Amino acid sequence: MERRYDYLVIGSGIAGLTFALTVAEKGSVAVITKREVEEAATSYAQGGIAAVVSEVDSFESHIQDTLGSGDGLCDEAVVREVVRDGPEQVRRLLEWGVRFTGGEKTPFDLTKEGGHSHRRVLHAGDFTGREIERALLTALSSHKNVSIFEHHIAVDLITTGKLGIARRMPGRCVGAYVLDIKARSIDPFVAPATVLATGGAGKVYLYTSNPDIASGDGVAMAYRAGAEIANMEFVQFHPTCLYHPRAKSFLISEA
Repeated sequence: MERRYDYLVIGSGIAGLTFALTVAEKGSVAVITKREVEEAATSYAQGGIAAVVSEVDSFESHIQDTLGSGDGLCDEAVVREVVRDGPEQVRRLLEWGVRFTGGEKTPFDLTKEGGHSHRRVLHAGDFTGREIERALLTALSSHKNVSIFEHHIAVDLITTGKLGIARRMPGRCVGAYVLDIKARSIDPFVAPATVLATGGAGKVYLYTSNPDIASGDGVAMAYRAGAEIANMEFVQFHPTCLYHPRAKSFLISEA
């Protein structure tokens, strides 16, 4: 059965849910997630989010810390844009209901983690990602335009080339083929705008703090659709992880 929406979002972590909230007033949104909606890499993040929100901190300090930690591999223009946009994104999270831990005499209990020269890491206890996921899902629940499809896996992107209409609509993505795991059926989800927010491929490694859902589906679909893939050697491994030979490894936050 074909389903039509204005926006198709594949992935239910902070990236996908933030986009869905941003466009929910503009049209219908479908959010596809392979397990329960809260089962995203975001939910496993613990430590916090770095942003310049203290009067004793500065954008330039955060930028230089980032460039130094990047060991010459960072794109400085991107670093400057992301750092300067940090406080605005924190403000949006607060508006959507994220409850960061407060300080004794300041709005936020800022911590100082590896690579930072100032205390600039906002956190919610030691379960920051879980709190962000909770707040975004709660905010989305009030939007009638948003439909969430749990236990649905995007199989492949639908492109005009695959439909044989590339001459009339060259190089366009018009949706995705989606597997309904419980119904054991594949349905086309059609949308003028499709957002891949599927996270990385860290679970290709046996021992990793990445969750099972980080299996690179979105990267593979983008590649098959003709997207240029770069920097795939950069896979995050958290340095503090509990290993047990008969159980799954899990993160112990550096905070």
